[in-house]
Amino acid sequence: MPISSEVNLAEVFFNDEDLPYEEEILRNAYSVKHWMRYVEHKRNAPRFVINTVFERALKELPGSYKLWYNYLKTLRKQVKGKCITDSEYEEVNNAFERALVFMHKMPRIWMDYCSFMTSQCKITRTRQVFDRALRALPITQHHRIWPLYLDFLKRFDIPETAVRVWRRYLKLCPEDAEEYVEFLQSIGHLDEAAQQLASIVDNENFVSKHGKSNHQLWNELCELISKNPDKVHSLNVDGIIRGGLRRYTDQLGHLWNSLAGYYVRSGLFDRARDIYEEAIQTVTTVRDFSQVFDAYAQFEELSLSKVMELLERNSNPTEDQEIDVELRMARFEYLMERRLLLLNSVLLRQNPHNVAEWHKRVELYEGKPHEIINTYTEAVHTVQPKLAVGKLYTLWVSFAKFYETNKQLSDARIVFEKAVQVDYLKVDELASVWCEWAEMEIRQEQYDEALRIMQRATAMPKRKVAYHDDTETVQMRVYKSLKLWSMYADLEESFGTFKTCKQVYDRIIDLKICTPQIIINYGMFLEEHNYFEEAFKAYEKGIALFKWPNVYDIWNTYLTKFLNRYGGQKLERARDLFEQCLDGCPPELAKNLYLLYAKLEEQHGLARHAMAVYERATTAVKEEEMYAMFNLYIKKAAEIYGIPRTRQIYEKAIEVLPEADSRKMCVLFAEMETKLGEIDRARAIYAHCSQMCDPRVTADFWQTWKEFEIRHGNEDTMREMLRIKRSIQATYNTQINMMSAALINAAVTTGEPPKDAMRALEVKAAETTARAIAAVGATGGNIMFVRGETQGGTAKDDRVVNPDEIDIDEDDEEEDEDDENAGDENCNGEDISKKIPIERQSIPAKVFGSLRHEVEEKEDNDMVE
Repeated sequence: MPISSEVNLAEVFFNDEDLPYEEEILRNAYSVKHWMRYVEHKRNAPRFVINTVFERALKELPGSYKLWYNYLKTLRKQVKGKCITDSEYEEVNNAFERALVFMHKMPRIWMDYCSFMTSQCKITRTRQVFDRALRALPITQHHRIWPLYLDFLKRFDIPETAVRVWRRYLKLCPEDAEEYVEFLQSIGHLDEAAQQLASIVDNENFVSKHGKSNHQLWNELCELISKNPDKVHSLNVDGIIRGGLRRYTDQLGHLWNSLAGYYVRSGLFDRARDIYEEAIQTVTTVRDFSQVFDAYAQFEELSLSKVMELLERNSNPTEDQEIDVELRMARFEYLMERRLLLLNSVLLRQNPHNVAEWHKRVELYEGKPHEIINTYTEAVHTVQPKLAVGKLYTLWVSFAKFYETNKQLSDARIVFEKAVQVDYLKVDELASVWCEWAEMEIRQEQYDEALRIMQRATAMPKRKVAYHDDTETVQMRVYKSLKLWSMYADLEESFGTFKTCKQVYDRIIDLKICTPQIIINYGMFLEEHNYFEEAFKAYEKGIALFKWPNVYDIWNTYLTKFLNRYGGQKLERARDLFEQCLDGCPPELAKNLYLLYAKLEEQHGLARHAMAVYERATTAVKEEEMYAMFNLYIKKAAEIYGIPRTRQIYEKAIEVLPEADSRKMCVLFAEMETKLGEIDRARAIYAHCSQMCDPRVTADFWQTWKEFEIRHGNEDTMREMLRIKRSIQATYNTQINMMSAALINAAVTTGEPPKDAMRALEVKAAETTARAIAAVGATGGNIMFVRGETQGGTAKDDRVVNPDEIDIDEDDEEEDEDDENAGDENCNGEDISKKIPIERQSIPAKVFGSLRHEVEEKEDNDMVE
């Protein structure tokens, strides 16, 4: 900057500190470093002093970017905070202009100049500076100028200039078109904004900087042009939105509403109503329909309310106004009445082969027979069998039933005749049509016609085809439909003759399509007509056709009927049937058959045969039923042979049954022996069972044994029981395993090793043993046994009192063998039994069961006498 004339040279003085810098400059006048060092030295000097140093430096080095940049920066700092009309701003501008003579290729100088000019609010001059910068700089550096230029345009209200500058900018950066659209919307140029947005949407290569999809941009365009019909004139709104309807099929509701809204805001209400009607007749999703219908209903409601308000304000309404109100009211009501029907149409447009929706459509036309007939006709012609969702035959059947309900049987028969010719996907559908046809004839009491229809339906085709061959039509394969034959058999039973019905059942068996239920029905039919042997033959045919487990019902019915018919008359034949049945019978189905077999032997056969059957049944049934079967076997054996005979069965059961059931059987066995007075046997059974009884799991067993010992044992037997319990407990190692697992778990959880784990286990085991002994009772350190039921009495009475024990005097067992073998005669040869009365104890009859005869009782009475 040149020094002002007002400044006298006397005022510019240099002190002694400046001399070294002046000398360096004299020696190195073209060194930027020395000049910058001098400037740094003078940074706190007055304004004109430091400016003078910069001017001297630039006079020597006019092409130094560093000097110019720092000089301009210093000048901008000097005017900062001053009014923009101050003359010093113009001095800074002149300095920028002088700098650009040499620095016109430096973008930073241009950027600072443009920013400085923008702050001075000189619009035209600032625009010219921006344009000069763009012309001076290469295009690769324009991206540094344009943000400042655009910011300048946004800061001042210069719409025409801004639009022209934006157009220039988009030629360089077309990806910023969204910002241009936002700017146009902000200044109210909606027509050009719509044009620009339309060009963006049409450009498939456009990538939004804001992450918007092409679909979102299209929605913005539709919303813009539909909401501003009075400001957007350059675009064909109808064509644009309809193009979007073809392109974006997942947002039809929104686009239709936008198009209708455009006509509503344009004042074309009838055209908007046509758009709404077209929309609800073409949309294919429930969501789109809901959007359009709600908007349509709101439009009609608002239109009606506006007209009614005008009518209320007018005290003397004309006839045309009243008619208009009634017309709008009728339109609104008609729209609301059609809602369900329109929604059904939407679902049918989604899938015209949806059978359930066609049925719903018929229900919506209730009370309108012509519409119902048209709907059924359209449905059966529209739905294709291979694409049908649901059962197509129900449409035909419902169609025929509609005619039947209205007493038009001839038309119903015509519908059924066409229905049986349809190429259904499955044979069962065609069979259902035939059955429905026959049922209709039955309802009309045309029984012969129903039989004729079923005979026609089950007729053999001209050539043999496989039932599961999908390449053949269902009409060729329907003759093997079990559904048809079952109904045919029922009709023959009800309305036919014995001969024709038997032929139908035989035909079903020959075709090998029968089920166990068909065989049972055939047998019962023959029995009703007293053809018992024929019925048994039918059962045997069914048995030959089926395998286990399907044949179970046939066998069960056959055997029951046979036994009811013959009882024990044909015992060998019945046995053969049972043996044939049980051969290959699975365990889960064997129980009832074995019980039936055993019942036969009990009632009509031998007891040993019945016992043999029960014995076979105990191993033939499944594992869960073995326990119950053994109990039944034991009960029967006790009734027939007596209780002692059941010991073998108990022993076998304990060996065969699972461990849990075996424990139960052991307890029952021990209780039986206890009732017989065999205490030692019962104790041995308890000891045997204890080997599979973990004291921690089976506490009930040990309590039962303890109670047994209290009643029938002594201190020694109780000690033995406790010893066995401890031994079993050690075997299972219950406490040790539990505590070890707990300690290991604690160590894993806390991460700390157990402290003195073995000692803790030993102490725990000792405590457990002490508690077991203390449970018996301890006084003064000596174990005292508590008798329970046998406490008190003399030594003679100090024995177990068992009310169920067989009282057999065994006092003579304590005498010597010589005395026992001495005989019944005394020294004189006299019979002692004649002089000394011998008391005889009667033995309970249940010990011997049903095998004790009256002869044996008579002999016993003679001996007593």
